[in-house]
Amino acid sequence: MNRKYKYKGAEVSCCVKYFLFGFNIIFWLLGAAFLAIGLWAWAEKGVLSNLSTITDLGGFDPVWLFIVVGAVMFVLGFAGCIGALRENTRLLKFFSVFLGLIFFLELAAGILAFVFKDWIKDQLNFFINNNIKAYRDDIDLQNLIDFAQGYWACCGADGPNDWDLNMYFNCTEQNHSRERCGVPLSCCLKDPVGVVNTQCGYDVRLKEKLDQQSYIYTKGCVGQFEKWLQDNLIIVAGTFVGIALLQIFGICLAQNLVSDIKAVKANW
Repeated sequence: MNRKYKYKGAEVSCCVKYFLFGFNIIFWLLGAAFLAIGLWAWAEKGVLSNLSTITDLGGFDPVWLFIVVGAVMFVLGFAGCIGALRENTRLLKFFSVFLGLIFFLELAAGILAFVFKDWIKDQLNFFINNNIKAYRDDIDLQNLIDFAQGYWACCGADGPNDWDLNMYFNCTEQNHSRERCGVPLSCCLKDPVGVVNTQCGYDVRLKEKLDQQSYIYTKGCVGQFEKWLQDNLIIVAGTFVGIALLQIFGICLAQNLVSDIKAVKANW
C-alpha cells in the first residue's frame, strides 16, 4: 500500500542537501587519504604487526598527525554524507555538534596561545629538544626536523648546541660517532650553486661561533618560527579565519537541513 504525504508547503531544500553532501564527500575522501597514508606509514615501520613499538620513540611521531586528523575527518565526513543523503537528523546533529566542538576548541586554543605565549614558547622549546634526542630513531621524525631547520633556516631549539642532547652529535668523550660535535645536514647553509656537501656539519661546533656562521645556521628554530609568524601574520590569520568560516558554513548547512527535515515530518 502506497503512502501519500501532504507537505503543506514545507520541503527539504535540494540545494542545501546536495551541497552539504558534496561538501562532506570531499571532506570524507581527504580524511580517508590522510588515514590511509598514516596506516601505510605505520605498516612500513612494523607498528601494525607489533603495537608495542608505538612506545619505542622518544620523540613525536609525525604519522600520528595523519592518523588523528584523518580519523576525525573520515568520521565527520561520513556522518555528514550519510546524514545529508538519507536525511538522517541524528547523523546531521552529530556532524554539526562535533564540528562546533572542534571550532570552539580551536578558538580556545588560539586565545590561550595568545594569553600564555611565553608558556607556549617554553613548550615548543621542550618539544623540539625532545625530538632532537630521538632524531635518529625514526625516519619520519628525522624528515620533520630536517624540513623545519631547512625551511626556517635554523638549527636546534635555541641554537646548534642543542644537538648535544643527541647521542650521535654530543661532544662527550664517550661519543665515538663521526658526527660528534657536529650538526645534521639540514643545519648547513645552502650552497648558492647547489653543490651539496654532506659533511659540512662535521666537527662544526668545535669552531668559534663567528666561524660557525660561515657553515651553518646559528639561530634557534623557536626564535625563527616566531619571526616567521610575525612576518606572515596576515596569511596565517587568514588561513585560520578561512578554516573557521568553512566550519561555520558546514554547521549552518547541517542545521538548515535538520530544520527542513523536521518541518516536513511535522506536516506528515
